[in-house]
Amino acid sequence: MTSQLNFLNDLLWGSVLIYLLIGVGLFFTYRLGFIQFRHFRHMFQVMKNSRKSDAAGISSFQALCTSLAARVGTGNMAGVAVALTLGGPGAIFWMWLIAMLGMATAFAESALAQLYKTRDDEGNYRGGPAYYMEKGLGMRWMGVVFSIFLIIAFGLVFNAVQANSIAKAMNVAFGWQPLVVGMVLVALTGFIIFGGMRTIARTAEILVPAMAICYLTLALVVVAMNIEQVPSVLALIFRSAFGLEEAASGALGYTIAQGMINGLKRGLFSNEAGMGSAPNAAASATPYPPHPASQGYVQMLGVFTDTIVICSATVAIILMSGEYVPHSEVTGIELTQRALSSQVGDWGEVFIAIAIFLFAFTSLVANYSYAETNLIFLEHNHKAGLAIFRLVVLGMVMFGALAELPTVWTMADISMGMMAIINLIAIVLMSGTVVKLARDYNTQLSLGKLPTFDSRQYPELHAQLDEEIWTRSPER
Repeated sequence: MTSQLNFLNDLLWGSVLIYLLIGVGLFFTYRLGFIQFRHFRHMFQVMKNSRKSDAAGISSFQALCTSLAARVGTGNMAGVAVALTLGGPGAIFWMWLIAMLGMATAFAESALAQLYKTRDDEGNYRGGPAYYMEKGLGMRWMGVVFSIFLIIAFGLVFNAVQANSIAKAMNVAFGWQPLVVGMVLVALTGFIIFGGMRTIARTAEILVPAMAICYLTLALVVVAMNIEQVPSVLALIFRSAFGLEEAASGALGYTIAQGMINGLKRGLFSNEAGMGSAPNAAASATPYPPHPASQGYVQMLGVFTDTIVICSATVAIILMSGEYVPHSEVTGIELTQRALSSQVGDWGEVFIAIAIFLFAFTSLVANYSYAETNLIFLEHNHKAGLAIFRLVVLGMVMFGALAELPTVWTMADISMGMMAIINLIAIVLMSGTVVKLARDYNTQLSLGKLPTFDSRQYPELHAQLDEEIWTRSPER
C-alpha cells in the first residue's frame, strides 16, 4: 500500500503539479497585471473595514482568520522542517516563489467564489470552487468530483495530519500519550464543529491573531539573538536553491529537483493558493467594499502572511539554531522544537507544543468548515448526513493522533494534489471573468468610488448568479 501511495505522490508532484502551479501562477500574475506587486498596499487597506458583515455572512476579517486558521498549522512548523530535511535550504526559496505567484492565483479563486456564492437553507452564504464550477462553467459533475476530493482531503486526511503533529508535539514536550491527546482533541473539536460556521469563525477570529503575534515575536527574538547570521542564512538558501552548494559533487540536477519539489509541495500545503480550499471561507463573507474582487485582495494577504511571514519565522528559528542536519531522521515538529529550545532553553519545546496545538487545532475546525460547505453542495443540507460526517471527522482526528507521520503526509499530498489539479483547470477556464472583476473593481477605485458590483451591468454573468445578492443596494 505504501509503495502505491508513494508512486502516485511522485507522479503528481514530480511532474504534473510542478508545471501547473508555476504555470497558473505566472498566467494570472500576467493577466492581472502583476496585481500582487502593484496593489500590495491595497491588500492592507481593504482590511480597514473588514469587521463589517450582515445576517447572511461573516466579516472579511473572520473569513481571513478562518482561512488563516486552515493555512497556519502543521505546514508552518512541521511542514517547513520536512521541506528543509528532504529538500535542503533551497526548498525555502521555492516556497517563497510559489507563494508570490500563488497570491495572484488566490485572488482569482477567491473572487470567483464570492461572485458565485449562494445561500443555504438557513440563509447563510455558501460557495467555493464546486459552486463556481457548477454555475460558471455549467459543469456540476466537475464540482461533485472536486467536492469529494476536498471532503477526503480537508474533512478527513488533513485533520489526521494536524492531529498527528499535535500528538507528537505533546509527547515530546510533556510525555503525554497519543491516545490521551487524541481523546482531548476529539472532545474539543466536537464542541466547536457542532456549533456551526459562525462558531468556527468566532473561534478563529480570537485565536489566530493572538497565536500568530506570539509566534512571530519569539521568532524575532531568535533573529535578534543571531542577527549576524542573517546574511549567511539568506545566502545559503539562494545558493542551495540553484545547486551552487552541491555543484562540485555531481548531484546538481538531483539537488535542485529535490529542493523544488519539496519546496513547492510544502509551500502549497501551507499557503493553499490554487488548491481551492480558502475560497470556501471567502465565499462565506459579506465583502466590503461590496465587490467580489475585495475578497480576492483579502485572500492574497492570507497567502503572504502564511508563507512569507510565518513560514519564514520557522525557517529562521531552524537555520539559526544549528540543529538542522540534511536528511536527518529528526524532522517535522520535533526538529522545530529542538531548534527553538537550543535558542531559548527547555521552555522552547513547551512553547512550540502549545503553539502547534493552537495552530493545528484551529486548522482542524477550519478544515471541517470547508468540508461541510462541500457536503452541503452534494447533499443540499441533509441533516442526518451532516451529523454522521461530523462523527467520521472526529474518528479521523483520533486516527491521526495514533498514526505514523510519513504515511499521513503522503495521503495528504495526494488528496491535495488531486484537488489542486481540478481547481486550477477551472479557474483558468474562467480567467476572463476574473479579469472582468479586477478591471471593474479597479476602474471604480481609480475614479474615487467605493467599488460596488452590480451583475446587471454584465448580462453574460447575470443569469448565472444569485440575483438577490448582487443586484440589491449594498449595505453601507
